[in-house]
Amino acid sequence: MKQTAICPRFEKGMSLLSKRWVGLLINQLLIGPQRFCELESSIPISGRLLSERLKDLEKEGIASRVVYPETPVRVEYSLTEKGRALQPVINAIQEWSSAWVEPDETTEMTNQQ
Repeated sequence: MKQTAICPRFEKGMSLLSKRWVGLLINQLLIGPQRFCELESSIPISGRLLSERLKDLEKEGIASRVVYPETPVRVEYSLTEKGRALQPVINAIQEWSSAWVEPDETTEMTNQQ
């Protein structure tokens, strides 16, 4: 059996996208720009971890953070062009999941809350 080397870019991309909550965050941001509190309420994630994942996405150029000088300060997160380019990937995962994945009881209860 022939073995091939894994492409370093593919490996890095998979490493980034496979971090817990990243796919769900990208999916949520595909809806449009959102504030931190909106993201936090839409995904069952701690504020600390959400902040960390958003910083990871910013660092990779997938998401951007815009601070509006209002009182109180308003901060919105949105996908960059690089992030929006993931839409076909997210859509393909959604289609595959609909066809092949059965949710477990824990997932169903989380989504109903």
